[in-house]
Parts: sequence; C-alpha cells; structure tokens
Amino acid sequence: MTALTYPEHGATRAELPPGYRHVVRRVGLGAGEATFERTARALFSWDMHRGAGLTVLVAPPVEVGRVVVMRLGPRVVGPTAPCRIVWVEQEPRRSGFAYGTLPGHPATGEEAFVVEWTGDDAVVLTIRAFSRFVRPWAWLGPVLRPVQDFATARFIAALRRLAAS
Repeated sequence: MTALTYPEHGATRAELPPGYRHVVRRVGLGAGEATFERTARALFSWDMHRGAGLTVLVAPPVEVGRVVVMRLGPRVVGPTAPCRIVWVEQEPRRSGFAYGTLPGHPATGEEAFVVEWTGDDAVVLTIRAFSRFVRPWAWLGPVLRPVQDFATARFIAALRRLAAS
C-alpha cells in the first residue's frame, strides 16, 4: 500500500497540525432529516466533488484505505490528485470522511468533510483541512492558495445545490 505523504494521519479529527495552511469552514445547508440524507448521500457518492468541478477518475466506495483519484480540471488535462481515505464516520445524525494525499498529488495534507444534522434541526457542513504544496508546485504556493480557497467555496456551493434538489 502506498504511504500517505504526511505523518499526521487523521489529524483533521482534532487540532490541526502546525507547519501547514489550515482551512476550517462551517456552513449551513438547510434543515431537516431529508436535507441531511441528501447531503450525506451526495458526499459519499462523490457528487459534491463532481459538482465542484473536479473530475473523479477513480470513485471507490467511501471506506478507510480506499484510493480516490481526482483531476484538477477536465478529464484529460490538469494534474491528478490521488488520495487515500483515512477515516469515515457514519452515524444517524453525522456523516463524513477524510482523505489524505498520496505521491503524485500537488499538495501534502488531509481534508475532511462532515455533514451534521444538529439538535436544532440545522444541517451543517464542516470542512477541515491542512496542506502545503510540494515540489515542483511549492513555488506556485502564493498563486495556488486562492485556488484552494476557490475549491473550498465550490465544495460548499455544490453541496448547497445538492441539498436543495
């Protein structure tokens, strides 16, 4: 099994490790059980990623150890982003997972997506990530950081659309 490219496996569940760029976003998606079910299904079927504009080349069932491969752009152009699923959570009111980067990914780190149906009936998406660019991409860091922020915003917008449908 190919090793993850960073040592802090599973760190998106706790305090994000130093030495990386951190992303923490928590946004409302709507309310109610039906919205929660739709958003969890969209997350676990990779529809959120597709809806954000990524091409999902390998879309496994969301299980720990499985490898997902996405392309940052159209199917045949742009760098690939291979990741391994490092944790999965599926509870009656909370579902999500995290994946970590594998060799060949332009960054190193981990990203987690969790959908929660709260006690006050709200459905909330939390995205937690830590990352840094690797060679030869590292020198593009100042240019690519806004791209990461744009991707996070696209994930949120995609799941909001999918929650409403």
